[in-house]
Amino acid sequence: MSTAQNQTAANTEELKRARRAAVGSFIGAVVEWYDFLLYGIVAALVFGELFFPGYSAHAGTLAAFATFGVGFIFRPLGGIIFGHFGDKLGRKSMLIWTMTIMGIATALIGFLPTYDAVGWLAPALLVLLRCVQGVAVGGEWGGAALMAVESAPSKLRAFFSSGVQIGYSFGLLMATGLVALLSANFSQEAFLAWGWRIPFFFSAVLVLIGLWIRSGVQESEEYVERVKNAKEDKVAKLPIFEAFKRYPAQIFQIIGLRFIELLTMYIVTTFALSYSTDELGLDRAVMLNITLLVGGLGIITIPAFAYLSDKYGRLRVYLTGGTVGLVCAIPFFFALESGNIVAIVIFAVLLINFAHDAVVSVQQPLFAEMFSPEFRYSGAGVGYQLASAIAGGFTPFIATFLVGVGNGSWYLVAAYLAGGCLISIAIAMYLVHQWRVERNDERASKTDAKAIQL
Repeated sequence: MSTAQNQTAANTEELKRARRAAVGSFIGAVVEWYDFLLYGIVAALVFGELFFPGYSAHAGTLAAFATFGVGFIFRPLGGIIFGHFGDKLGRKSMLIWTMTIMGIATALIGFLPTYDAVGWLAPALLVLLRCVQGVAVGGEWGGAALMAVESAPSKLRAFFSSGVQIGYSFGLLMATGLVALLSANFSQEAFLAWGWRIPFFFSAVLVLIGLWIRSGVQESEEYVERVKNAKEDKVAKLPIFEAFKRYPAQIFQIIGLRFIELLTMYIVTTFALSYSTDELGLDRAVMLNITLLVGGLGIITIPAFAYLSDKYGRLRVYLTGGTVGLVCAIPFFFALESGNIVAIVIFAVLLINFAHDAVVSVQQPLFAEMFSPEFRYSGAGVGYQLASAIAGGFTPFIATFLVGVGNGSWYLVAAYLAGGCLISIAIAMYLVHQWRVERNDERASKTDAKAIQL
């Protein structure tokens, strides 16, 4: 076989490996995010009444959103645990564990007794299982993203790894769609009594499918190569400590860069669902359908933005999305207050499918490339999950609290959203400046080297 034929065969095998890794990461993300997002949707609709009935409607919603946020507190713990073993033992085995743990916890939520049956034991068990969910999803993103990024062709890393974020959209679509279907076909009494449990039971089916697909994915060659050279590299016993020691700035940059993504998603799809129905009197079905729409569009917009970022630059696409988020923060709430469905749809699409989706489409390669391979799972994963704990799960709770402070007004929530966008934009602009300085230094070094040769 000629050298050209050998190279062609190698390229074909590399592409197959990249596709398998991308599909495995995508399927796993679908299952994990279906489970995790389902909790938030059901919490916005019924958990306050079922698990915190002694409170007023507003306080019950706050309590339900607090349990939603608890899962995010435990996500960094999952990032630390699975990041540690993922850097030392491999990405694939950790991803099998995260999916299994998440599926079991989600299915058990469907079996929980309510407050009327067992009193305070019911919310206690709910919080416990939410914590387990947080640990599982905390270990998922790092492994799934790295498997896809490290296996992808170098010039298409964002596109091949975008399945991790498309999985979020699919998970949101499936969770919202199933809840909307059940809500539309069950009476309010039946949905409260047992209908809300069905989507949690369905998780078990998804997990079995996901485990079957993920078991056929291979470790990335980049990680395997690192393992082969482990003795020479002297791999750290605790990769997370080494990651914080070597890359402290990058970890905190990841936290700030995620503010746009987290605030837009959880304000539009979780907080707004509760606020628009409880405070503004909008139809629950309408808001669920809007969430379905943005979830469906994300399947198209995320890979499209990822492709554009591979071609024109990650930070250019990121800053475009961030600017859209900043500009649309206040108009979205004006649209909600007006009750104009067309306006609500337009600004929901702009905030999710342009601001959010543009930002998340570049995250996998952008964050992964901030770290060397032996510290990526720990460094990128923990930074990612710390952001989720800070600005993710408690966003609906904080937004609901701000509404209470503002006597039912949304102005403080809009300021909260706009402020988060500004922080992310500032960090991205700093990275652009840093990149330009490094590029100029590299050019200067090449010029100096050439002068020396001459």
